[in-house]
Amino acid sequence: MKTVSIMIVGVGGQGSLLASKLLGNLLVGEGYDVKVSEVHGMSQRGGSVVTYVRYGDRVFSPLVTEGEADYIVSFEKLEAARWAPCLRPGGKIIVNTQQIDPMPVIIGKADYPAGILDELRAKGVSVEEVDALSAALEAGSAKAVNIVLMARLARELGIPYGKWIAAIGNTVAPKFKELNERAFSLGYGK
Repeated sequence: MKTVSIMIVGVGGQGSLLASKLLGNLLVGEGYDVKVSEVHGMSQRGGSVVTYVRYGDRVFSPLVTEGEADYIVSFEKLEAARWAPCLRPGGKIIVNTQQIDPMPVIIGKADYPAGILDELRAKGVSVEEVDALSAALEAGSAKAVNIVLMARLARELGIPYGKWIAAIGNTVAPKFKELNERAFSLGYGK
C-alpha cells in the first residue's frame, strides 16, 4: 500500500491534537505503520497548529511537504488556504466553514480575506465544506468540531464506521465518549 499523508490544520484550542491522536490510534489498530508529528506553533494564543499523520505498509517520516498531502482536514477556512500548497494533485481539502479571525483582523490591521474557498476551487483544488460547528453544537458542544471533521475524513478512508466508534471509546475520556460518538454520527451522516 502506498503511504497516505494527512494534514490536520487549525487554530490553537480547536482540538486538532485530539483529532490526530484519534486518527493515529485507529490506524495503528488497523495494522498500519503510522507516524504522527505535531507542530504546535502559537497554539496557546490562537495561532496556527498543524499535525501530520502518515500511514501505510512502511512509513519513514512523519512530515508532509509541499505537494504530498492526500488530505488536508482544516478546522478553519484561512488555515485551509495557508496549507493548500501541501496538497498533492488530486488530493482533497475537508474544511470547516467556521471563520476564526486571526489577531491582525481582530485588532483592525487587516481584513479577513473574502472568497478563500472559491479561490482554491478556481485553482482546481477539491474542497468539501462542512458546517462542523453546527453539527458539534447539535451533538452537545462546540468543542466536538474536531470529531465532526474526523467523521468526514472517515468517509474518505474506507475504514468501517464501527471501528471509528471503537477508536473514539479508546481515545477520549469516558465522560466525553457519548458526546463524541454523537458528533461523529452527525458528521458521518448516519
